[in-house]
Amino acid sequence: MPGTGIFGLIVGIAILFFIIAIFFSFIPLGLWISAIAAGVKVSLGSLIGMRLRKVRPAKIINPLIKGNKAGLNLSTDMLESHYLAGGDVNKVVDALIAAERANIELGFDKATAIDLAGRDVLQAVKTSVTPKVIETPLVAAIAKDGIELNAKARVTVRTNIDRLIGGAGEDTIIARVGEGIVTTVGSSELHKDVLENPDRISKTILEKGLDSGTAFEILSIDIADVDVGRNVGAKLQIDQAQADKKIAQAKAEVRRAMAVAKEQEMKAQVEEMRAKVVEAEAQVPKAMAEALVKGNLGVMDYYNMKNVIADTDMRKSLSNLSDDQESSIEE
Repeated sequence: MPGTGIFGLIVGIAILFFIIAIFFSFIPLGLWISAIAAGVKVSLGSLIGMRLRKVRPAKIINPLIKGNKAGLNLSTDMLESHYLAGGDVNKVVDALIAAERANIELGFDKATAIDLAGRDVLQAVKTSVTPKVIETPLVAAIAKDGIELNAKARVTVRTNIDRLIGGAGEDTIIARVGEGIVTTVGSSELHKDVLENPDRISKTILEKGLDSGTAFEILSIDIADVDVGRNVGAKLQIDQAQADKKIAQAKAEVRRAMAVAKEQEMKAQVEEMRAKVVEAEAQVPKAMAEALVKGNLGVMDYYNMKNVIADTDMRKSLSNLSDDQESSIEE
């Protein structure tokens, strides 16, 4: 039937277009044509293999075209292996091109190793050509006279490609420069010496070779700013004086407490002695009575003793009276 033939033709055309669509979606024919036009030999089998290995062909072919146009000797296998290792193929090729133009010796293996190590290989090449400036934070240091100085430095560095793998980064440079500032200021007798010659900080730091073991080469260190901070020495002296004062007060309080305790002890001893005297005086009449009874003391002896005691009391009274009169006359 005529209708059935037309329907079959339409279905066949649809299936053909579907197959062509799948073919062109799986095989980047446009990318293959671009590579051929650029003079880069890439087979369709290579592109199909990339698809099967879950490699995006554009991530390989476009950098390959760019590298070959720049005169680099690259292949799809080299770029694909780096891509499968997790590297950035495009950045590596750009770094190789930049190094070639700047006459910097940088091979493909070293560039891929730097990239896989987590370093920005393209930025490293750019920094090798155009040095960068690292600005340190404000560093506080104290001179021997106790005055604090706040300094800030600008470090001009250039990337050392050979030490980029395993070399320390910018944080180490900043830490070492800060240490150099503290050492230089701390060894100065007067803070004015540093203010008058801030370049002595730069000279001291450069002499230490602070770029050893880092991924950079220090070209210069410039002291951007030096400000006078606190008088730490005076503050420490004040704090020490306050501490000495508190120690002296504590010792005085201890001595006062000991003196009070000693006074109380002496008062207790005096009261005890008075009690003993009173007790002894209370025994005198009893002893005299026993002496009279036993005949050891006669009546006349008793009266004579009383007379002596009375005479003694009278003399004491007269003596006290004369002292009072002399005092009133002197007044």
